[in-house]
Amino acid sequence: MSVTNADVPVADAEALDAYSRTVVGVAERLAPAVASLRVQRRTWGGRIPAGAGSGVVLTHDGFILTSAHVVSGPHGNGRAAFTDGRELRFTVAGRDPLSDLAIVRADDGDLTPAELGDADELRVGQLVVAIGNPHGLEGSVTAGVVSALGRALPAGAGKRARIIDNVIQTDAALNPGNSGGALSDSHGNVIGINTAVAGIGLGLAVPINETTRRIIGSLMSEGRVRRAYLGIAGGPRPLPPRARNLFGNRVGVEVVEVVSGSPADRAGVRAGDLIVEVDNRAVESAADLQRRMVAEVIGTPVRARIWRTGSEVELQVVPEELSELDQ
Repeated sequence: MSVTNADVPVADAEALDAYSRTVVGVAERLAPAVASLRVQRRTWGGRIPAGAGSGVVLTHDGFILTSAHVVSGPHGNGRAAFTDGRELRFTVAGRDPLSDLAIVRADDGDLTPAELGDADELRVGQLVVAIGNPHGLEGSVTAGVVSALGRALPAGAGKRARIIDNVIQTDAALNPGNSGGALSDSHGNVIGINTAVAGIGLGLAVPINETTRRIIGSLMSEGRVRRAYLGIAGGPRPLPPRARNLFGNRVGVEVVEVVSGSPADRAGVRAGDLIVEVDNRAVESAADLQRRMVAEVIGTPVRARIWRTGSEVELQVVPEELSELDQ
């Protein structure tokens, strides 16, 4: 059955046209700021391809944001291609596998930067546009809506792997090579960095918010992200009634394992403890505990309130810096 313009109600046609104008406008605004990244590896026979993805230009002078897994590997360099036909050499300025974000620096300046938005303002059902640049000359554009917020995405393969909080889930399909590209709102502001690391069928993006802006700033200025480390493994567990009455919390973090010689071990934390507060703030999940482990608490005594065998225990823990080898 064929459908003509006459078969489409005027109001629906106008809405569809407005939707198309929005997507086209975002694509035209952002396409010059999205690069195709081709990672290269040096061998005895010269340089060979070692990976590919997309990146989002942050500054005129060559800083480009991408996914850490796009530029993983021992030799951090390659070439960035843009929709205007330019192709520039880049080097990796810094990677953070635990947020799956990285910064690369193109050799020459005069690039077109994207505008960053705030993913914390997103709502489920909101229009988003995913833009990548898998081939260099033409961007790849898909559109959809925010289908879920607050997802958690495991990141890092080491023993002390962490969780990326508040990942954005959309129904905008991610084409091959779109990892590291932009997820934009309807105004053309980048509110996420697309990632295909979670597998088939899910469009996921690491959010651009206050936390990730700090990570981006650290990668640009220092080439790394400093994090604190306690040395425990655990998960949420409901508190017994007496502990609920004492702390006012319903859930704590049960310690399953304490790493020998770690800050938690030296402070006296034991397997089976229920951690209820750290640094005077309630913790109800491993993600809550992780959020407390920022650079500012490294080497600083932090009070931990614990429920142990029917009574409260208060300990002073001095977090250490998480080494890059453990990430």
